Amino acid sequence: MRLGLTHCPEGRQIFQRLTVEENLVAAHIGRAGKSFETLRSEVFELFPVLKERRNGMASRMSGGQQQMLAIGRALMAEPKLLMLDEPSLGLAPKIVHQIFRIILDLSKTGMSILLVEQNVQLALECGDYGYLLNTGRVKLHGPAQEMAEHSALGEHYLGGATEDTIHV
Repeated sequence: MRLGLTHCPEGRQIFQRLTVEENLVAAHIGRAGKSFETLRSEVFELFPVLKERRNGMASRMSGGQQQMLAIGRALMAEPKLLMLDEPSLGLAPKIVHQIFRIILDLSKTGMSILLVEQNVQLALECGDYGYLLNTGRVKLHGPAQEMAEHSALGEHYLGGATEDTIHV
């Protein structure tokens, strides 16, 4: 974390028995950057529902709200590289789109984001460069826009491609 690497794990992994505020406090590492109050304000601006629920128990929030808290908690460490693992997992489509809009907004601030995501279309819309992995091997990689338009993407994603690695 001191190097600016922050991981937001699959399945949210928030502190269920703590409040929203306590989750944010637990994640703040107090580097020589922004104050806790400034970072918390930034998180609340991105996710207004967290401000509304700040004194509520994390366990009583919906899955989408918990995902927002997990991302907000990761942002409290002022990451240079934010690693997101399956942020859409188990969420309603409306919330997925909201989360991905925020991921795209974060990337526009200059923050580097490493996104592992099964929703290939949304991931490629947010990314600059993509890798498609199959059983731990890179099967396709290239600029995100070109990958999204590549016919082999569907073949690899659906398991029918026979080529080895394809660079777009």
